[in-house]
Amino acid sequence: MLLGRIVLRPMFRSVARARRAEQGGELFVAASLLVVIGAGLAAQAAGLSMSLGALVAGVLLAETEFRREVEVSIEPFKGLLLGVFFVGVGLGLDLDAVAADPAGVFGLALAIVAVKAAVVFGLARLWGLAWRPALETALVLAPAGEFAFVVFATGLVEGVASPGITAAVALSATISIFCIPLLALLGQRLTRPAAGAPHDPGPDAAGAVPDPGEGATVIVGFGRVGRLIGEMLREHDQPFIAVDADPATVAAGRRAGFDVFYGDAGRSEMLLRCGVMTTRALVVTMDSPAKVDEVVRVARPLREDLILIARARDDQHAARLYALGVTDAVPETTEASLQLAENTLVDLGVPMGLVLASIHERRDQFRRAFQAATPESRRHRPMRALRNSQLNHRRPSPTE
Repeated sequence: MLLGRIVLRPMFRSVARARRAEQGGELFVAASLLVVIGAGLAAQAAGLSMSLGALVAGVLLAETEFRREVEVSIEPFKGLLLGVFFVGVGLGLDLDAVAADPAGVFGLALAIVAVKAAVVFGLARLWGLAWRPALETALVLAPAGEFAFVVFATGLVEGVASPGITAAVALSATISIFCIPLLALLGQRLTRPAAGAPHDPGPDAAGAVPDPGEGATVIVGFGRVGRLIGEMLREHDQPFIAVDADPATVAAGRRAGFDVFYGDAGRSEMLLRCGVMTTRALVVTMDSPAKVDEVVRVARPLREDLILIARARDDQHAARLYALGVTDAVPETTEASLQLAENTLVDLGVPMGLVLASIHERRDQFRRAFQAATPESRRHRPMRALRNSQLNHRRPSPTE
């Protein structure tokens, strides 16, 4: 554990820097597999199970800012290895033993499911979960887990239980695992609100704070601009997470207390891991126009209703971003000009209300010009028009 805490972060930062320089993902996959296999072999050398070592490695990786990139990188391996595992479990099912004592096998499997469901439901309610999600969670987690086989094997080697008892419990655990899809379906049926009945989230959901990545804003790029946006969101109690491909920027952001993760947001898998399907808004702040375009191209097809705000280099880049489907594009040159004009007018003694009204009006003119440059932006105009009308409502009057 100590080596993992001290070594993992510097090692993955080095790998991330090398990957950034070479634009390749092989090193990241290799480093992830090295950590998992190395921890498994170390655990085995210490007399423990390789699976336990791999579990510890996964926990350590999940505590780092690289966890989302690791999840994306090992996704193909996860599917393959899960398939191998379940095929192995199925091959190990002794149908003759089940036929010899069906009542005992299925009765023990039912007991495992009942006890685990009761424990998980009680813990979920104790931690403030509403009864519907608590019940569904309990039913899905009620069957035995894959680690049960590791425990059974270790117990058999250490002589904790006789081979007959171990085989019977392992057989019942296998039967319970096969019931997971049925229990998941049962959980959905039991927790589905009645037709026409209003959904009551319960008193504990009223003050719930959304988990970062679910209902939060996602900031892509956490340099100077992204960090300022994050500070403003935090100032107004708006949850957010940030993603950046520069390990040094990620490390600096986490030292400052921000929820920043390493990863390439130009891949749909990374955006999905960051919760883009449930997030409120995606803000792209990178200074490279090509990377901004890449993220927008990936993000827009995932969700048509996503509020997508992007940083643009200039007017031409802003028009191109509107063609790609952004909700708002903010060109640096235009905003700098408007800020200079605002400061000049205020310093010359023009009333602040008149200045802000004229600046907002000029910004709207620029936005309409950018949007008019492409017909593809029309499908996103209703959302912009609604928000612009709300902004117009809040503008100060010239006398303020």
